[in-house]
Amino acid sequence: MPSLKNNKSLPTERRTVTSHQPPDTGHRPSTTNTLLGAAFLMATSAVGPGFLTQTTVFTQKLAANFGFVILLSILLDLGAQLNIWRIIAVTEKRAQDIANDLFFGLGYLLSALIVIGGFAFNIGNVAGAGLGIEVMSGVNVKIGATISTLIGISLFLLPNAGKAMDHFAKWLGLLMLLLIAYVVFSANPPLTEALTRTILPQQFDPIATITLVGGTVGGYITFAGGHRLLDAGIKGKDALPLVNRSATTGILVTSFIRYFLFLATLGVVAAGLTLSNDNPPASVFQLAAGQTGYRLFGVLMWSAAITSVIGSAYTSVSFLRTFHPALEKHHRFLTVGFIVISTVVFLWIGKPVQILVFVGTLNGFILPIALAVMLVAARNKRLVGSYRHPVWLQIAGWLVVLLMSGMALNTLIH
Repeated sequence: MPSLKNNKSLPTERRTVTSHQPPDTGHRPSTTNTLLGAAFLMATSAVGPGFLTQTTVFTQKLAANFGFVILLSILLDLGAQLNIWRIIAVTEKRAQDIANDLFFGLGYLLSALIVIGGFAFNIGNVAGAGLGIEVMSGVNVKIGATISTLIGISLFLLPNAGKAMDHFAKWLGLLMLLLIAYVVFSANPPLTEALTRTILPQQFDPIATITLVGGTVGGYITFAGGHRLLDAGIKGKDALPLVNRSATTGILVTSFIRYFLFLATLGVVAAGLTLSNDNPPASVFQLAAGQTGYRLFGVLMWSAAITSVIGSAYTSVSFLRTFHPALEKHHRFLTVGFIVISTVVFLWIGKPVQILVFVGTLNGFILPIALAVMLVAARNKRLVGSYRHPVWLQIAGWLVVLLMSGMALNTLIH
């Protein structure tokens, strides 16, 4: 089906910041809420069940040295996200349309990679939501998953779904930060050693790095906030300061959650305690703060999972909706269907732990492809007009492409 190059999706909010009008100062509450909503949508999309498990497992393996992997991943994340969000804003198009305008068919390939990865991840997210409710209340995990699915669906059926999604992601993101901060305090980690090894590591693991970057800005995740800002009408060259602020905030929120969880796990490991192989992050909370900590982990797991369900469904469908007017018209029902099918697959096959690990790495492979496409688009005057993409961002972006490609190949070889 041909791409609709002139298609303009109806934004949820009527506010638009474009290159034809003065930029928003950022002081209006509605704009600030949208910027934070996009940032937290991206951040909470990244912080899912796989994120929690990967962080605790790699901390157990690398101890304080894992802090350096987190620091390196933050720099790579920023290089990827700032490039992608700015190019989406300047072209005023979604990533798949940018790719199709570069080379017809490329957008369909990119969409297929994103949607397949997002769907597989969403099965794990639904499972995590069910597990969170089970830990909190003892309700069967499949019943908990079904309840969570109904909550996610109801959000997209609200009249002003965009704003509801912004607030939902923001408040649950803040809740996750507070919960992990409490456990860090309880775990009493060796802060001096953690900070030292974050700068001067004694051990490095490229697989951990590609998994972290893939789990933070790989696959659908880095496009979540960029597409959300576009839907909200924040686009054009004059909106770039707002886009930069939102993109950076999203990475910082994700990084704080990751580093706090690293410190909490390090405190438990340094005390000589052994994490459970069945559920490493849950055992961190339980060993650090007892039964209360275990219940709090249930709240954290559910918050992380349900926000990832929403982010995955929203972003995956955003890669399909511009390919045909019918998809654009019925995109809400497509999003609901995406969540329902993910839940049905989970209820059928059970807990897809291996899928989570596999797709986390898969997202790391998708990132260099998606980022390379966007960087080439940034130099195409037919797409960006008179806009000149900063040289330092181009260099940073291509470094991310090369490093992630190299680490991905190294992972395949070994």
